[in-house]
Formats: sequence, C-alpha cells, structure tokens
Amino acid sequence: MHDFTARAVDVIRSIPAGKVMTYGQIAACAGSPRGARQIVRILHAMSGKHDLPWHRVINSKGEIGLREPYYRELQMQGLEDEGIELSPGGRVDLELYRHEPVL
Repeated sequence: MHDFTARAVDVIRSIPAGKVMTYGQIAACAGSPRGARQIVRILHAMSGKHDLPWHRVINSKGEIGLREPYYRELQMQGLEDEGIELSPGGRVDLELYRHEPVL
C-alpha cells in the first residue's frame, strides 16, 4: 500500500460515528490536497477489505456522491442511523456534522 493510500485509510477510519468528512478534506489530511478522486478509488477498492466507514464520506457540497439508488439509500440510512440529519434532498449540514481531525 502506498504512503498516501495508507494515510487516507487511517483518516477514513478515524471519522467518528455521527460525523462526516469530504473526499477533498481526506485527501488533504493524507497529504494530497488535490487527490479527492483518489479517495473515491480507495473507498471503492478498499472499503470492504479494510472495513472502512465509507458512508461517512461525502462531497464538498455536503451531498452524497453516489448515483446508484441502492447504494445512495444505503449511505443515507447509515448516516441517519448515526444521528446525522439529512435535508429532504439528501444534503448534510457540514457546519454541524463535519469532522475536523487534529493533525
């Protein structure tokens, strides 16, 4: 596993229940501020293997980036199960729920 990938996995694992982080925020914390797309790939390839809380990762607008209805609903349900309130359109209030890790 490359250094960036290992750091990204650690950051994703550190997101506490009831909080979210954005793809870009995770990339920046892992050392590559412009690596948001890499975070998408890491989540896609490694969530199952590393038991990552993928549902806690959203886009910079506070929206769920998944388009496939089943997985979109699964992510929304996971967030709601942790007490995160979503707007009717499925948006998360980042001011309220964003996790800011101490680096």
